[in-house]
Amino acid sequence: MKRRSLLALAAGAALLATAGAASAAWPTRPITLIVPWGAGGGTDATARIIGSLLERELGQPVNVVNRTGGSGVVGHTAIATAAPDGYTLGIMTVEINMMHWQGLTQLTWQSYTPVAIYNADPAGVQVAADAPYKTLKDLLDAVKANPGKLKASGTGQGGIWHLAIAGMLKGAGIDPAAAPFVPSQGAASGLQDMVAGGVQIVPCSIPEARAMLDAGKVRSLAIMDGKRNPAYPGVPTLKEAIGSDWTMAAWRSVVGPKGLPKEVMDRLLPALKKIHDGQEFRDFMGKQGFGIMWADGAAADAFLAKSDADLGAVMKAVGIAK
Repeated sequence: MKRRSLLALAAGAALLATAGAASAAWPTRPITLIVPWGAGGGTDATARIIGSLLERELGQPVNVVNRTGGSGVVGHTAIATAAPDGYTLGIMTVEINMMHWQGLTQLTWQSYTPVAIYNADPAGVQVAADAPYKTLKDLLDAVKANPGKLKASGTGQGGIWHLAIAGMLKGAGIDPAAAPFVPSQGAASGLQDMVAGGVQIVPCSIPEARAMLDAGKVRSLAIMDGKRNPAYPGVPTLKEAIGSDWTMAAWRSVVGPKGLPKEVMDRLLPALKKIHDGQEFRDFMGKQGFGIMWADGAAADAFLAKSDADLGAVMKAVGIAK
C-alpha cells in the first residue's frame, strides 16, 4: 500500500510539473520588437503590422520600439545583445550585410537567429514633384553637368539607398561623388528634407515614398528592378529608362538574438508563416506596395549569405568598403 501511495504521489507530482511547464510556455509576458530605423519608414510600417498580428497569434502584447542611430548600428546592436529568451526580437534589414564592410560594426547576419525573411523592395529614384526633371535621363544629365550641386539622401552614409544611387551613377559613367549623399535616419526624413528643398534625390523604395507619391509631393522616375512595381505600373525600370542592368533591393527579416531557444522558434515561426500567408498581411503589403517574399531555415541562411557576398563585392567596386 505504501509503495502504491508513493507511486501515486510521484505520478501526481509529474502531472503538476507538466502542467506548470505548459503554463509557462513562451510567451508569458510582453515581447519587444526592435526596429533599427525611424518611425514612418518602410521597416517601421512592416514591423507594426507584424507586431499587431503577432499579438493575436501569441496572446501577448508586442511592443514596437524604434532604436535609431549609427546608420542602423544602434538598433541592430540592441537586438544582437539582448537576452536570447524570445522576449526581445527585431527586424534585421539589408544594412546588416553592409555595415561590417564599412567597419561600422563587427555584427553580421550570423550574429542573429534568423526567423524568416518576409519582404524585399527594390530602390526607386524619387525627386520632388516640382523638380524640373521629368525623366531619369534628365536627372542624370543635370548631375553630370553640375557635379556636387544635386544632393541625395534617404538612409545613413553607406546604407542601402546610398549604395543604390552610387551603383546606378557608376554604371551610367558618372562619378558617384557628383551627387553627394546626405545621411539621414531613413527614407521618411530624407523625403521630408527633399520636399523642403534640402536635397534633390531620394533613392528609396517606392513603398517608402508612397504617401508623398500619392499626395503629389514626390515623383518617381525609375525603379531599380527587372520588372515594374504592380502598384505603380507607370514607373519604368532602370533598363527601360536608361538601358542600365543595375538592380538593388532592400529586404527585411524577423530575427532574434543568436541562440534563440527551439521552443521559441517552434511557436514563433508557424505564427509568422500564418501571418505571412494571411489575407490581412497581404492586403496591407499590397496596398502599401511592399514586395512579399518568404525564406526560413536553410533557405534564409543561403539568401543572407549570398546577399552579404554580393553587397560586399558591390561596395568594394564603388569604393565604399574598407
